[in-house]
Amino acid sequence: MDNYVHEAHKRGLFNGTWLYAENGKIVSKGAVGFRDVDDKLPMQEDSIFDIASVTKQFTSTAIMLLVRKGLVGLDDEITKYFPELPYSGVTVRQLLTHTGGVPDLFEDISFFVRIWEEQHRIPDNHDVIRFLCESNVKAYFAPGDGFEYSNSGYCLLALIVEQVSGIPFEDYLRKNVFEPAGMNSTAVCHVRRNGYPSDNFVRSMVLEDGRYIIPEESKNDDTVVAEDGTNGDGFVYSNIFDLLAWDRALREEKVLTREEQKLMYTPVKLNNGEVYADEEFGTGYGFGWDIENDSELGLVVEHSGWHKGSYAQYERLVDADRLLVLLYCRDPEDSYASYAFFEGMRAIARDKEPQPIRTLEERMEKNPDKSAWESFCGKYAHEEGNTFYPEEVYLRDGELYVKWMRTPGDGFNWKLYPLGENEFGIKKFDFTISFSEGQLTCFDEVYKKL
Repeated sequence: MDNYVHEAHKRGLFNGTWLYAENGKIVSKGAVGFRDVDDKLPMQEDSIFDIASVTKQFTSTAIMLLVRKGLVGLDDEITKYFPELPYSGVTVRQLLTHTGGVPDLFEDISFFVRIWEEQHRIPDNHDVIRFLCESNVKAYFAPGDGFEYSNSGYCLLALIVEQVSGIPFEDYLRKNVFEPAGMNSTAVCHVRRNGYPSDNFVRSMVLEDGRYIIPEESKNDDTVVAEDGTNGDGFVYSNIFDLLAWDRALREEKVLTREEQKLMYTPVKLNNGEVYADEEFGTGYGFGWDIENDSELGLVVEHSGWHKGSYAQYERLVDADRLLVLLYCRDPEDSYASYAFFEGMRAIARDKEPQPIRTLEERMEKNPDKSAWESFCGKYAHEEGNTFYPEEVYLRDGELYVKWMRTPGDGFNWKLYPLGENEFGIKKFDFTISFSEGQLTCFDEVYKKL
């Protein structure tokens, strides 16, 4: 594992800290790279990272503690707490499992950007309520009919914690979760609003024009400050040692009982009686946890997190008593290879041989047949309301590129690397794009050529 991490670091794929433990004992750990854009502050093993959506397990824990006291019911309708919301029939349980159909705040992040630009304040969870009431974004589906990841739902859960407990969400987590678990370096933080508490907090870094910058300086993204004020969906900061302490606290029932954890680790069933499972990975979803049953090692619960240059992976092999933590704070130079590295680390934690780390250039066809490439070029249609879609494919200097839009008038130009006859990869993300008969397919979405 140590060798694998250092190879990934040398290839520009990992800048951060890692920890692997068995039966509570650290087997492998370390820190590589730097925690600032100028390469002046070396990464330290106790460096503190934005763990992004790994936060959701702490939000769900807070709800479970209130359920234990009888102050919240899992089947309470959320209109009990927020009567102004236009989503009747959605329950607390469905917010926890992303099955309520409540729209994600990133469906229209411009709503929050406008608050920042016009009112000169960073939006908070109460603005999420405003967004849901005023933006006219429709519910994804009837409550319980489907699964759609919703950060908004977890913001609502944090507001329920505040409403019922009578104290700020940050304080509730500190007093009832972090302190009992011995997580002394962990806290809810909003660094764009309040600044960094110490130099031991790493800076998130995005790769732009061949160099690393902080997200606030990006010319391709003007939303990072406007996103920094919510609670529940993210913005817990922690380090590898505190996350090991959390693993032990769960196992030793310091915060949650075994019965409560079992409920949280139960994959959600939809209204049709089917257990939801991710199409790509086959994982289910419980209360803030992705859930897998490994054929050899038993129950695995995990969650990943990403936010503008910050990445986190937290994976507990519950039955085997193993823990894998990866925290990194720089966009990888090649996301395709970075994902392969991550899968390799997961393989090692499962006693398997990892695949050799290969970059996209190493994987691409060296002498591809380009005869059909011109037929791929042109503009592609997308559904109204899409905020992330391919607009145009074009040739430049004999290479194929895609212009991918983030919002109307604002996009990225990415080189496509041939992986097969009609299949291509890009460095920015670990997904593939394929072409066939006048259409482009990505993320199982089909875009027709105009």
